[in-house]
Amino acid sequence: ILSIASLLASVGAFAPSPTTTRLTTQKTTTSSLPFTSSSLLGKKDKDEDEEESETKYRGSEEISSLTSSVKTVIPVEEIAKLLPHRYPFALVDKVVEYEAGKRAVGIKSITLNEPQFTGHFPERAIMPGVLQVEALAQLAGIVCMQMEGADKDALFVFAGVDKVKWKKPVVPGDTLVMEVEIKKWRAKMGICKAKGIAYVDGKVAVEVGEMTFALAK
Repeated sequence: ILSIASLLASVGAFAPSPTTTRLTTQKTTTSSLPFTSSSLLGKKDKDEDEEESETKYRGSEEISSLTSSVKTVIPVEEIAKLLPHRYPFALVDKVVEYEAGKRAVGIKSITLNEPQFTGHFPERAIMPGVLQVEALAQLAGIVCMQMEGADKDALFVFAGVDKVKWKKPVVPGDTLVMEVEIKKWRAKMGICKAKGIAYVDGKVAVEVGEMTFALAK
């Protein structure tokens, strides 16, 4: 009897206690969680920081400084000396880049005060596509009228346009950034060919594959 009791006691000494089993199970369950409460707090703080950076108020000075490196090379007063166009058909506000006889970059600011918007369209103002092409043509005229052999007293007129593509509406509040490149110039005949493209907020608004102009005396 003593030997059996001793044997049972020795077996019981190596058996896991109920308390030990519960603690082990609880530890395993906790470690299997995908994240802890501290990591949840860290993620929340990160999201709040990202949201704050996205909605940062920059102010007028900072926004205005975005174009500080863009300088006017031909102001509107000089443009009026080169082109006969006047209100409401003066469609180039200034030239910001100019390479004599080759190319130019010009700016046209679109405002709701322009007369075409009373009819195009009353409920949704959109700059007519033909006026976008006309603005590009006037920018080309600024280049052509200063080319060697150009008659300063001649009238710069459209003779043809081809391969025109409109990509997006141009509306009041937009700034139309235009670029033209002279492809051919025949001084004796007074004929000029150019191509043009214009952007709004870095996206193409209109593209013209070829424009033909004549200097009519």
